[in-house]
Amino acid sequence: MRVTRDRVVAIDYTICLTDGRVVETTFSSEGAPLVYLHGRSQLVPGVEKGIEGAEPGEVLDLEIRPEQAYGVRDPAGVFIVPREAFPTGEEIEPGMTFEARRNDGKEWVFHVLEANQELVVIDTNHPLAGETLHVAVAVRGVRPATMEELQLGRVVGDVEAQLPS
Repeated sequence: MRVTRDRVVAIDYTICLTDGRVVETTFSSEGAPLVYLHGRSQLVPGVEKGIEGAEPGEVLDLEIRPEQAYGVRDPAGVFIVPREAFPTGEEIEPGMTFEARRNDGKEWVFHVLEANQELVVIDTNHPLAGETLHVAVAVRGVRPATMEELQLGRVVGDVEAQLPS
C-alpha cells in the first residue's frame, strides 16, 4: 500500500542541517517510528510531498528547501521588547523559549536572543527557519485510516499496538 492522503503512515527519520548536525532522529534503540495521518499537514510540506507514493520498506533522502520546511527567516520577526513585559523576578536568558497570547488571541512562540535589565531581544522565527533540511526517511508501514481518524484528522488509540507492517 502506497503513502497517499488519509493513510496512516509510520516513518523513521533523521533531520540534518547542511553542515551535518543532526537536529532530530527516530532511528535509535529506544525510539519509536512517527505515526501520522498523511495529507493533513502534520509534517513539514516538503517531507510530506517527498514521501507521497512511497511504499513500506522504501528509504528516501530528501533535501527540503526553507520554503517547504520552516520558512525563510523574516528579519521583522526579531525585535526588542521592554524587560517589564516579562514576569517580575523571572530570570531571562538567551536561548529560552516562551509562549504568549497575542492581542488577536493566537498563540505566539518566541526565543530570547539577548537580555539585560531593561531590554530583551526576541525572535519569533522558528529555530529552523532559513535552513535547508536533509531528511532521511524510512517508510515503516502504511494502512488505511479509520473513520474516526478521518473525522478527527489524527491517528487515535494505542499507536504502538497499531503500527502498520
